[in-house]
Amino acid sequence: MNLFNRGTMFRRTDRTEAADDSQPPTGSSATATAVLSDPRLAALTGEWAIDPAHSRIGFSVRHAMVTTVRGAFTEYQSRLYFDGRDPSRSKAEIIISTGSVDTGVEQRDGHLVGRDFLDASTYPRMRFVSTAVEPVGPDVYRMTGDLTIKATTRPVVLELTYIGHVTDPFGYQRAGFDGTTTINRSEWGLTYSTKLAEGGAMVSEKVRLQFDIAAIRTPPVG
Repeated sequence: MNLFNRGTMFRRTDRTEAADDSQPPTGSSATATAVLSDPRLAALTGEWAIDPAHSRIGFSVRHAMVTTVRGAFTEYQSRLYFDGRDPSRSKAEIIISTGSVDTGVEQRDGHLVGRDFLDASTYPRMRFVSTAVEPVGPDVYRMTGDLTIKATTRPVVLELTYIGHVTDPFGYQRAGFDGTTTINRSEWGLTYSTKLAEGGAMVSEKVRLQFDIAAIRTPPVG
């Protein structure tokens, strides 16, 4: 199941500027490659919102060739919708505050939001907009979309795994999924290239993006 499609915001903190929810996310859906007949999934069609207390939008990157630095973005918003009858009609828009990066080390975070990397004062947001969704296996989906970092927009592919859904003790419908993709940071203008004495890179070109998402069904308005 793919929970991404056309409608709801989410945010990690109240500091994030709310998105304009008067328009659906941009990007066209792919031609349907499969229609799900499972009525349990069809019943989940609708708008969902991220539960920030149980979600993480993060990254990991090799540092000094022998260690891995992990971090997350603590401020973000999105609009999403799930079409349980036809996942290829699902879409997503995710907007992340670049200045909210958190690796647990203040000095490192300051470097990441500076001009060597995200340049958050000039480019305060990065954005992912889906363009297609394709079922590729049981509970596994491939979402193609456009990722914008700084002034560059390039296509990426997320591998999504549907975890399951439940109704919690408070009556809310919840669903979970994990998504990952790996990018080459220099293709988005993140070109910091300090070398080690041994000749290797201080920071790897490859960055793994991770979306560990818990979503809550949004009741219809009215």
